[in-house]
Amino acid sequence: MSLRKTESSQSRHAVLYRMVMDQHLCPYGLKSRDLLKRAGYTVDDRALRSREAVEAFKAEHAVKTTPQVFINGQRIGGYEDLRRFLGRAPADPDATSYTPVVALFSMTALSALALSFAVYGNALTVRAAEWFVSLSMVVLALLKLQNVERFATMFLNYDLLAQRWVRYSYIYPFAEGLAGVLMLSGALMWLSVPLALGIGSIGAVSVFKAVYLDRRALKCACVGGSSNVPLGFVSLTENLMMIAMAVWMGSKLLA
Repeated sequence: MSLRKTESSQSRHAVLYRMVMDQHLCPYGLKSRDLLKRAGYTVDDRALRSREAVEAFKAEHAVKTTPQVFINGQRIGGYEDLRRFLGRAPADPDATSYTPVVALFSMTALSALALSFAVYGNALTVRAAEWFVSLSMVVLALLKLQNVERFATMFLNYDLLAQRWVRYSYIYPFAEGLAGVLMLSGALMWLSVPLALGIGSIGAVSVFKAVYLDRRALKCACVGGSSNVPLGFVSLTENLMMIAMAVWMGSKLLA
């Protein structure tokens, strides 16, 4: 009879062995304990407080890592094994997701609305829309600047100008950040408008060609070189926002 079937007739009791040492408090041990408690288990939390205790435990149970979870006397395994046992399969680290972009745009939109309310007493203003785009550009640039080398490598997969002039892949995050800061302040419009229009136009054409003409399945470098955001509509939107912002600010400059 499987462990799942016998659980209903036995107490939901788990034993957790985890490292709790002066120089190391295992985060996966804490996550395992939290997961077990949220799943309704009583937890016998057994701390391994020295390297010798850890090694002795691993040798006794023929395991290579801690934490280790036992439920009703049967070893389940570590944190990821526990998630699978509880029906919460671990996320695929290679799976693509729009979550980083959704989180970014949500926070920049809320920040723009908050700034507008603080300055004008009204969240829904034209300035709020301008701040949303410029703040988004600044934050996107910040994410790219965390590791320019990694961003450049991913960016070279699809950007047409960068493929012809590699240095552009290193310049891009600085140009996007500068344009965003200038548009946020409303200063040096003669510089920010053509800068945003240029990088936005090149980016839009590059993404459109890679995704909709060549039909390549790529990851977007828009939120940095370590993201799993798929290249597609969201990536195109980022560039179209820059173009729209440049045109709007340019029209104000010429008015």
